[in-house]
Amino acid sequence: MADQSEISFAGIFAISAFSSCFAEFCTIPLDTAKVRLQLQKRATLGEAVGVSKYRGLLGTIATIAREEGLFALWKGIIPGLHRQCLYGGLRIGLYEPVKAFFVGSYYVGDVSLFSKILAAMVTGAIAIAVANPTDLVKVRLQVEGKSPAGVPRHYTGALNAYYTIVKQEGVAALWTGLGPNIARNAIINAAELASYDHVKETILKIPGFTDNVLTHILAGLGAGFFAVCIGSPVDVVKSRMMGDSVYRNTIDCFFKTLKSEGPLAFYKGFFPNFGRLGTWNAIMFLTLEQVKKYFI
Repeated sequence: MADQSEISFAGIFAISAFSSCFAEFCTIPLDTAKVRLQLQKRATLGEAVGVSKYRGLLGTIATIAREEGLFALWKGIIPGLHRQCLYGGLRIGLYEPVKAFFVGSYYVGDVSLFSKILAAMVTGAIAIAVANPTDLVKVRLQVEGKSPAGVPRHYTGALNAYYTIVKQEGVAALWTGLGPNIARNAIINAAELASYDHVKETILKIPGFTDNVLTHILAGLGAGFFAVCIGSPVDVVKSRMMGDSVYRNTIDCFFKTLKSEGPLAFYKGFFPNFGRLGTWNAIMFLTLEQVKKYFI
């Protein structure tokens, strides 16, 4: 990433939050499709056994748009933007200070990959611990399908969802799924930030490549791919715990999913997840790199 040494924490927080929100708005239809695929069981009530309602990324998007309207693909965008303001700003804004803490303020030379991964895991965990309520509301709104005639919706919007969850389930319910969410975001943040730096450095060593838009896009896609490969299992558990109340805890969700659907269930929605996360990273890092130029 571009040098952040001349940018204040408030500045890098604002840049990161803006870049993350922009990427979120562009890619949330893919995220909505991913969540629906992850939560989909082998058979849906009222359908033939073994028949899946949602099939593939494009098929899921088409089904949601046809049955619920095009704007249903942006369900959860408000809490999604809330999440990115907090999570996106904190995880990147804290990355350099935490990395400096691990290696020492006066360290000179290349920082080891281990230190980068450790710093990214810590900042990812801290950031999502703060932003977990926004993640929960986003998933709840994405999970809600089109209600049958005469059946009221659970939530009328993001603010109503926060209020309803606190009123019906208690304040602590806003941190439902915190365990797998911390695991997911610590792992994915480490995969994204460390792999982005590494992939970018590798690309720049190839003759003809410079630190330009193409390099940022390729490095962002690489970061997204590694993040999905590593983080998909905890992402599935996180989505299921937040979207379905039948699980007692993280371990219960993991073993029930494994027993009923097999190990491949943890990679449900892999391609839409990569389509979303790869695109998200490409847009976010590209925006981040371009906006930083105005501050350095």
